[in-house]
Amino acid sequence: MISSKDKELEDLINKLQSTHIDPKEAIRLQIKASRYITESPLDTPPATVGGFDLSFPNNARAAAIVIESSTMETIEEILEDMPVTMPYIPGLLAFREAPVILRAYNSLKAKPDVIMIDGHGRAHPRRFGIACHVGLILRKPSIGVAKSLLIGNAEEPGDNKGDWNPITLGNEVLGAAVRTKPGAKPVYVSVGNLISLEQAVELVLKMTTKYRLPEPTRRAHMLASRYKNTR
Repeated sequence: MISSKDKELEDLINKLQSTHIDPKEAIRLQIKASRYITESPLDTPPATVGGFDLSFPNNARAAAIVIESSTMETIEEILEDMPVTMPYIPGLLAFREAPVILRAYNSLKAKPDVIMIDGHGRAHPRRFGIACHVGLILRKPSIGVAKSLLIGNAEEPGDNKGDWNPITLGNEVLGAAVRTKPGAKPVYVSVGNLISLEQAVELVLKMTTKYRLPEPTRRAHMLASRYKNTR
């Protein structure tokens, strides 16, 4: 028998996948959904990591990459398009972007163990950014990796790769400002779902080579940009 809490979550997940939603209702859903996000350590290291990035040539376009974490080999890559049905509203971008990300994920034959998304997770005004949105719907460990800070404060980390400082708002830790490359600006890492912040930072660093961005989101960005003016 399905519990009332499980039914509430199913109803919530269905609503989060709506492609037409009133902004006030979207905010209400984010606040409610944030309570279902779990920050907990992974039981085993992920064998594969997926990266997702978007471009908007005409429609919304999601690029998805699956990488083997031990070899950094790209296992699969895919592009998916969808019409844009939600306007650009800061703080509600997940309702604009998640549908095409989910379509790309569902098209992958090799489903990744963990997903990284170009955007925020918990480091969001309602603690429910795109990485939380997608991670909750998929019930999948997810990480937000952003190029800029959306909310909170973080001291500049040291200049060595692996140095990081927490993103805080009052007494709350929302994520981490992480130095992935000496001399480059930090990236802003936050939990999406089903992973701890420490593991999220560790995995981002593991998946980073000589560039500022970790390979999953960097390669996804390259794929999205490469075909920006096609289709």
